[in-house]
Amino acid sequence: MNIHLALLIVYSIGIVGFGLWTARFVRGSSDFFVAGRSLGPGLILSSMLAANIGAGSTVGVAGLAYRDGISAWWWVGSAGIGSMIFAFTVAPRLWRIATERNFYTTGDYLEFRYGPSVRGLISIVVCVGSLALLAGQLIAGAAILNVITGAPRWAGALIGAVVMTVYFAAGGLLGSAWVNTVQLVIMMVGFLVALPFVINNAGGVAGLIQPPAPEWFGDFLYSGGPGSGWTMLFLFAPAFIVSPGLIQKSYGAKSKRALSTGIALNALVLMLFAFIPTLLGMAARVSNPGITDPNTVLPTLLATGLPVWLGALALSAVFSTEVDTCDAVLFMLSTTISQDIYKKVINPAATDAQLLRVARGAAVVGGAAGVVMSIYLATVIGALTIFYSILVVSLLVPILGGLYWQRAGTSAAMASIVSGLVTLFVVRLFVTPVYRWADPALSGLLIAAVVYVVVTLMGRPSTHVRSVHA
Repeated sequence: MNIHLALLIVYSIGIVGFGLWTARFVRGSSDFFVAGRSLGPGLILSSMLAANIGAGSTVGVAGLAYRDGISAWWWVGSAGIGSMIFAFTVAPRLWRIATERNFYTTGDYLEFRYGPSVRGLISIVVCVGSLALLAGQLIAGAAILNVITGAPRWAGALIGAVVMTVYFAAGGLLGSAWVNTVQLVIMMVGFLVALPFVINNAGGVAGLIQPPAPEWFGDFLYSGGPGSGWTMLFLFAPAFIVSPGLIQKSYGAKSKRALSTGIALNALVLMLFAFIPTLLGMAARVSNPGITDPNTVLPTLLATGLPVWLGALALSAVFSTEVDTCDAVLFMLSTTISQDIYKKVINPAATDAQLLRVARGAAVVGGAAGVVMSIYLATVIGALTIFYSILVVSLLVPILGGLYWQRAGTSAAMASIVSGLVTLFVVRLFVTPVYRWADPALSGLLIAAVVYVVVTLMGRPSTHVRSVHA
């Protein structure tokens, strides 16, 4: 057994054990879903960072940087920009409403604001999109195990799914917040120690952009079209303002000040961290030319371009990011299924204990479904782009409109969601292949916003509209 694999095994066993230990503190659904609304700025910071730095932010960005250079910063940097806006606008408003009315999920807010039909539609959309996001994390974890052991993707995805499902199903948000803190330390130490070695081996920062690197490699504002460079701002900044997983994590804050402080610090760290996987991907092009699979750029660099002990530490750090983001996805999936579907549709009289069992069962089923989907989706970036695109076109307009425009009602929200999703898929399938600069997510978002405004102005205010300003 090599040291890389041995350290991953030790790490995985430790995380599972810690997650099971935290289960002793989960005494009811409030602890599982919103951590008893007890999280201070430190745990908000670590929980948000753990959710935001995952497969896309590490393995995916390194693959993009291998192709596009420094402009790959915009993947994580845009998330930081969106998170900063979220910290001082949407998050405090939703936290106040959730605290006053004991909301657990984004669906709780949407039903309060628009009615059960909007909640039901969004629940389905979130469940489908979450599986794509989960698959992206598992693809990255499988790529690490493939580089180390040669294990096929299905086996690597299954191992990663077992680790994250066990500790999340045991401790929920309360347990994962503590586990995420440990994972965050491992991740930061691994990357910060590895980066100087990798840059030095590539001939310094200047060596990253010298020929035979493409001419755009050092251009921060380069973009090759949708999903490349600065255009990612249109996709990721909005996604991190209305992500159901991040909104539900914010519900766990103990105060508005703790919430805004924790999320704002998370945003600053994201914008700084964005340079690390970008530089690693650029260095990989120098030291490991000819890599054809973008999923393996970062694992290959860390396994072959560093001293054995450091490579093992860095790979554990990357694996850590995939696992802790998986628990954020399972959190979003399990709360949606248990609260928005089971309690609201199947069993309105469900007890607290029943909700907790359903949430844990949903996490297990979601983990299994993520493994299956990870086999069929090609790349980390492809899987995550599906999720973020669906998220932006379906949720941004109803959530922001609901908070800032009292007149808008159920019809406007439903029409916005449906028109945005239809536009997204029509443009992606039929327009972008012909006109490369046609951005499916931006097109869907614009149509969703226009439809929302038009339907609101043409119709009477919905009888279900409830003010969020009272």
